[in-house]
Amino acid sequence: MIRHVLVGAILASSMIAPALAQTNTDITVVLSEELDLVEPCMATRSNIGRVIMGNISETLTELDVRGDKGLMPRLAESWEDKGNGTWQFKLRPGVKFSDGTDFDAADVEHSFARVFSDQITCESKRYFADTKLAFTVVDANTIDVTATPPQPILPLLMSLVTIVPSETPMEFVRDPIGTGPYKLTEWTAGQQIVLDRRDDYWGTAPAVTKATYVFRSESAVRAAMVAAGEADIAPQISAVDATNPATDFSYPNSETVYLRIDQTVEPMGDLRVRQALNAAIDREAFIGTVLPAGTELAVAMVPPTTLGWNPDLTPPAYDLQQAKDLLAAAAADGVNVTAPVEVIARTENFPGVTEVGEALVDMLKEAGFNASLRMVEVAEHEQYYSKPYPEGRNAQLVVAQHDNARGDPVFSMYFKYHSQGTQSGINDPKVDDLITRASAATGEERAKLWSELFAYVQKDVVADVLLFHMVGLSRVSERLDFTPTIATNQQLQLSEIAFK
Repeated sequence: MIRHVLVGAILASSMIAPALAQTNTDITVVLSEELDLVEPCMATRSNIGRVIMGNISETLTELDVRGDKGLMPRLAESWEDKGNGTWQFKLRPGVKFSDGTDFDAADVEHSFARVFSDQITCESKRYFADTKLAFTVVDANTIDVTATPPQPILPLLMSLVTIVPSETPMEFVRDPIGTGPYKLTEWTAGQQIVLDRRDDYWGTAPAVTKATYVFRSESAVRAAMVAAGEADIAPQISAVDATNPATDFSYPNSETVYLRIDQTVEPMGDLRVRQALNAAIDREAFIGTVLPAGTELAVAMVPPTTLGWNPDLTPPAYDLQQAKDLLAAAAADGVNVTAPVEVIARTENFPGVTEVGEALVDMLKEAGFNASLRMVEVAEHEQYYSKPYPEGRNAQLVVAQHDNARGDPVFSMYFKYHSQGTQSGINDPKVDDLITRASAATGEERAKLWSELFAYVQKDVVADVLLFHMVGLSRVSERLDFTPTIATNQQLQLSEIAFK
């Protein structure tokens, strides 16, 4: 039975007496922020994915972001393009959920119906853009999926939706049931989450028998816990705390940090104002100071390894005088450039986020913006980050971090830039058209259209303030055989951890 203990406030780390005593095959993971949900359909959000994805819940396919295996089977053993937008998936037989029920095609159909239901707002829905899916159960281990319009990378999209039993209600759950190698046995809100290894898992039994997740907001505390043997992995630490070459790992991750501009609120609808925002920020000043060396300046919402990457794009140059001149020109035409502009950032979104937010506001003020900073927790941040945006709001620049490790812009561009996208701040017919055509294209034509879109969004629309492609830093106990990679940014599969 899962034990839920509701607490009225999150206790400071010094006040919590964590149960960190462990056997040789139990581990403790210290995360930077508490999970507000343990809902499988939200597992594409990195803070939730590190607990759920590949541990409690599994997907039909899985992308090998650690190596060069490409798209791999998981709950689907194979798939075939049947033409006319239909793909047939052969499901793995003999798989059971953690509640003992059998996995079959009906569970797949229900999992996707749940994701697309208007009764629940699932993170993974965003990645399907305007693609409509229809399911035909052929038999218990075979299912046909028809995409309208046809989706050439449908098997890759299958790697985003976790499979739940067909009895799962159309609402967020607190006791997720999955086919993965672990089951949730405890969630003490504000303190810890515990996963125990299943004895009846269909695949190879992982080396880790139990994982306890605790939450500490301070990077120095997380790093110190691993150093003291109170924890085994801290997936996120700051550059300042990465001081031990034997335990600390740096890796280029797939996150892009940016400021989302909402063009519907004054004065952000004026192109000159958006250009001034970009010119006002000295991006280079952050690297090697509040952000680690190796951080790259961003020119697109996706990292350079993504299909259609446009090598001709360059980051906006820091030019304080140009920013002031642009604002003055807009003001001369009646634009209210002194309207309040609120920078909203998520606490512990990434190491140094508060310092980044403070510096951004100082730079914007120097250019003439009436800027202020508000730091919020993850649940409140989502209210400003995703539609419907709050009514009656002032101009808001949402500090956000977007992950795309899957190699195709389809996982980013629709919900970030399409007029119907759930996190879009623009409404541009040409953008909508390019996204629609690129999503349906294949081969060189697909890459060409994405490249064109990257340039148009950055240079002509100035849709946002692109800032950095981030570098991840983790601390791992010397007793573990585990090296963080780009995958660690979005998930932490316990099955990949061994012991020395």
